[in-house]
Amino acid sequence: MDIIFLLVAFGFGLVAKFAHLPPLIGFLAAGFVLNALGYENNDTLRMIADLGITIMLFTIGLKLHLKDLTAKSVWLASLAHMGIWIAFCTLCLMLISMLIAFKLFAIPMSTLALVAFAFSFSSTVCVVKILEESGEVKSRHGKLAIGILVMQDIVAVVFLVFATGLVPSLYALALLLLIPAQPFLHRLLMKSGHGEMLPLTGFIFAFGAYHLFSLFDVKGDLGALIAGILLASHPKANELSKALLGFKDLFLIGFFLTIGLTAMPSLTMVAIALGFCVLLVFKFGLFFWLFTKLQLRARTAFLSALLLANYSEFGLIVGAVAVSANLLDAQWLVILALATALSFILTSVLYRRAHTTFSHNKNLLKRYENPTPLPQDVYPNLACGKILVIGMGRVGKGAFHALHQQMGEQVWGMDADPQKVKHLVSLGKNVITGDGEDIDLWENLDVSKLQLVLIALPSVEDTINITYQLKQSGYTGKLAAIARYEDEVAPLVEQGVDRVFNFFTEAGLGFAEESIQWAGLQNDKYVVP
Repeated sequence: MDIIFLLVAFGFGLVAKFAHLPPLIGFLAAGFVLNALGYENNDTLRMIADLGITIMLFTIGLKLHLKDLTAKSVWLASLAHMGIWIAFCTLCLMLISMLIAFKLFAIPMSTLALVAFAFSFSSTVCVVKILEESGEVKSRHGKLAIGILVMQDIVAVVFLVFATGLVPSLYALALLLLIPAQPFLHRLLMKSGHGEMLPLTGFIFAFGAYHLFSLFDVKGDLGALIAGILLASHPKANELSKALLGFKDLFLIGFFLTIGLTAMPSLTMVAIALGFCVLLVFKFGLFFWLFTKLQLRARTAFLSALLLANYSEFGLIVGAVAVSANLLDAQWLVILALATALSFILTSVLYRRAHTTFSHNKNLLKRYENPTPLPQDVYPNLACGKILVIGMGRVGKGAFHALHQQMGEQVWGMDADPQKVKHLVSLGKNVITGDGEDIDLWENLDVSKLQLVLIALPSVEDTINITYQLKQSGYTGKLAAIARYEDEVAPLVEQGVDRVFNFFTEAGLGFAEESIQWAGLQNDKYVVP
């Protein structure tokens, strides 16, 4: 890849960071600038983009459980949304073709439906990137959005089979042998250790599955996803996901650049792409309506719908297939690429204030909420808890166990991941499922007996939002939080956190103090020479 690609991507990514926007917006802009400078897509850049998507799908699988896909809110919502969207969008395109004599719209209704189908998908890359940056991959709305995306991927595989004529080989049934091979795969992952072998093992699993599925004429990306799902129940799945994080983010830069380098748009194409971005309002509204009709809470429906209100990179694949079959003009590829890029920007910007937006409009949005919630959406209670630890990751779990040894049943924990909570409850721990940024949770949770809340989450924005929600709910006790970097301490204190513990500094201090006590040296005085 030309060094100019990296320099321009770095420059625009930095500008986006300074503007408090996700770097992916800068990378998309960099692609269009490089396009204007005369650069084009090349095989190296496409290969890097493909690597990023494959690793991303593998890491999605590591966090996914098959039963998440069997929920009616996932499979029914995704299929119903796609059907209604295609009908609505096709009708809109037909009306435009009747009212405006424009060459691009002078195509048969079946082809217009194909365009609508291309725009029916939501972007896996965009959604997962936003969820990871906000630390919400395992939240209720995050898992719902990912479930919808996986269902869309399944539809994509079916489409490619019929559109390209690439029917899976009869021998593809042999892929079912991966299920009984799961224990062997788990043992391999366990033996990989914690060093450089761990990410290498992840690469072998992800790309090995990709090529194995491709060998049987099945979409390779689906293989990477399934490989991740087979390893999702392994204790090291989360560690493996984190080990691959840097590689995935680096390779995905190539993906965002390829979108901008697809072709240079004209003013007419920009206008059409902006028109499709207006239709995102309907895409969001339809998802929200379907989710609430399926008994999901208004907040879950709102956040999931907002995440999914964008267009997908898969639309480019559909467009390419249609162009190669002479069903569409090649200009549609540019429109698809531009609309996809613009939708990424809209989703990234709007979701940064999603929790605040819901808080300000919750009374209006909750009018559409079903009065009978799903069993998993019933609010928990803290019983006699006096201390609450929010976030049961490594830091939060360590704090919980230390406090539990001293305070016993008065210590409670909370996490947004139901699987993690279920495991801790099976061990006899007082842990509840809950998203700390959920204003409805705090309004329905009795916090009057709480005296201390510890927020053990890595995101400063999440901690600030939870602090605000706690104060709004009437909490008057002490509040402590963690920070990974020194420059994160002051913003948290300004927002009302009573005590901020620097993650690395406090770990070193605790290590030193416990070592001195263990060695019996705490009463001695030493003079440093």
